[in-house]
Amino acid sequence: MNQMEITIPKTSAVLKALLKADYTTLWRNRRANLMALLVPMIIVFSWKSMVSMPMFGPAFVLSNAITLGLVAIGLMGYTNSIARDRDKGVFQRLRVSPLPLWTIMTSRLIVQLTMIMLLTLVVFIAGYQFDHISMSLSGYIYTFLISIVGGAVYLGLGQAIVGRIQNPETVNSSARLIYFAFIVVGMFGELNVEYLKDIVNWTPYGTVKTILASSLEPSKWNNQATNALLLTLGYTVVFATLGIKWFKWSTK
Repeated sequence: MNQMEITIPKTSAVLKALLKADYTTLWRNRRANLMALLVPMIIVFSWKSMVSMPMFGPAFVLSNAITLGLVAIGLMGYTNSIARDRDKGVFQRLRVSPLPLWTIMTSRLIVQLTMIMLLTLVVFIAGYQFDHISMSLSGYIYTFLISIVGGAVYLGLGQAIVGRIQNPETVNSSARLIYFAFIVVGMFGELNVEYLKDIVNWTPYGTVKTILASSLEPSKWNNQATNALLLTLGYTVVFATLGIKWFKWSTK
């Protein structure tokens, strides 16, 4: 009696197949993903007058636009995608297949990284075309790198939300509520109230905005930006650790 041989595909082939499937899903949900670009574009268009104001400037406008876009990607796009697929049993089927578990989440994170890079590029193009904002080459390069760091915070927070909450509808409503809270936090941070600014500056929204604004103008990077970067990394570690600890592959 011949024994059946089980051929386990190479990890590179598995990751390639997963990426193809995840990018296909991203394209099919392009209307929803475009919403992550809508708010940053509105900021770039509507805050044009602030570009020439000494107390604001181009870095202020672009950093706020990118920050809110990163929040939308992490809280709206990533959480809803994970919650929906988990509820449909996609993760459970992948988990019992002969695939390395790390490839499943790595594929998802690479797709989100693509969205982060696309968001940053779109904001740069919109800023140049509509607000005539032109930064140095080093400013653009550093901001792309810092956008990844900032995006990791909200992906980690999104992972914590979807790990703690099992019901996809509750995940969706919770993510929207937290997203709205970040918008409110950003608004309070712009009020001319010193103690409010101090509080907001050390929230995840404030630290990401600080490092983005400083990366756009590398010559203005200071100790506050360095502390904000360290705190941003700390937020990422905490959120990601909780998200991994709480996450369940199935809602059953």
